[in-house]
Amino acid sequence: MEEKTLKGTTTVGLVCSDGIVLIADKRASMGSFIASKRAKKTFNLNDMVGATIAGSVGDADALMRLIKAEAALYEINNRKKMSAKAIASLMSNILHGSKYFPYLVQLIIAGFDGDRAALYTLDPVGGLTDEVMAATGSGSPMAYGVLEQSYNENKKTEENIPISIRALNSAMQRDSATGDGMSLVTITKDGFREYTEKEIKEIADKIKK
Repeated sequence: MEEKTLKGTTTVGLVCSDGIVLIADKRASMGSFIASKRAKKTFNLNDMVGATIAGSVGDADALMRLIKAEAALYEINNRKKMSAKAIASLMSNILHGSKYFPYLVQLIIAGFDGDRAALYTLDPVGGLTDEVMAATGSGSPMAYGVLEQSYNENKKTEENIPISIRALNSAMQRDSATGDGMSLVTITKDGFREYTEKEIKEIADKIKK
């Protein structure tokens, strides 16, 4: 029986010399049916840490609500923001505690650990790895093909943004579960910035030229 779960995506996270780039598509599929063209897959967790989600939309949304509440509570109690590592570790514990009935998700948690930009990936049962670049979801093999050749962690966010767009566009061309636009954010010492559709289009148009 076909699983009736909204899923299918490609997300990319990159560590840069001055921060983080996160990008994701907006399509959510139910089998071969495109269930949504406006799915939210990039999240602001506390202005200095963000996340991307791939997998079951319901599971991912529940996790994002939970971790945002935990991050806000931590900030109230400690008068400082949770680091990317602390949020990723807490999320790992939550996922590991549910391993017998796992959340069907792949997550990227990225932001700052003090002065260091950091990126962590999590699997459905809480496996946690520290990376400098990552792609998740059904289109990730195509995205990795671009990233392996073009990404450089010593470049600034503004230099790696076009590479992230090219990687996601490659996935959109070959993965039927990836498409319907892009959501792009950066996290720097200035905070969390979400790009508009117009800004993304202008960057994409420059790449084509």
